[in-house]
Amino acid sequence: MKDLLESINNLKESKVKKIIDNKIKKFKSIRKKPANKIFEELCFCILTANYNAKGAIKIQNNIKNGFLTLSRPKLSKKLKELGHRYPNTRAEYILEARKHKHSLKKIFNNTNNEYELREWLIKNIKGLGYKEASHFLRNIGYKNLAIIDFHIIDLLIKNKLIIKPKTLTKNKYIEIENRLKELADKSNLTLGELDLYLWYLETKQILK
Repeated sequence: MKDLLESINNLKESKVKKIIDNKIKKFKSIRKKPANKIFEELCFCILTANYNAKGAIKIQNNIKNGFLTLSRPKLSKKLKELGHRYPNTRAEYILEARKHKHSLKKIFNNTNNEYELREWLIKNIKGLGYKEASHFLRNIGYKNLAIIDFHIIDLLIKNKLIIKPKTLTKNKYIEIENRLKELADKSNLTLGELDLYLWYLETKQILK
């Protein structure tokens, strides 16, 4: 952990910190926006499952309000044109998610318990697992959940903080999340901030 902490602290002294701080501010502002903007972010996270963030960002920027207005065939066609690996399945998930567009803000207003919100999302939004639900909540301003993808797992394995999991079950996800919480506490960062630092260390990119 020592070497990884040193790398994180070095980044906190660099221009990367300002970029990450601005990202976190932007995430927090999204929750205050109209329901359709929050829904766009939800769709982005649905698209990232078994896909990549860069491709999902391109699709989100192209489709925007179409996530709410396009028919299933048109949305599927658009996703295919834009290069998504699973256009039909993701179009189906997004259409099913539309019924929750207005309930999302009500749920956020009723509780700030991020773990409860994540469980609600996984239970009610088809296509979201722990990683995607955590990603969505971080991208609208919640800070205390880990986004555990293969980049983060590879980095933790390289630094001997975890053993490579055979599968990422709920219990294994929570176990790795708790390990990341230890790292976040030692770095004086939230889990949401830590994810961006770790992503940069592993990929040299800051996306969302």
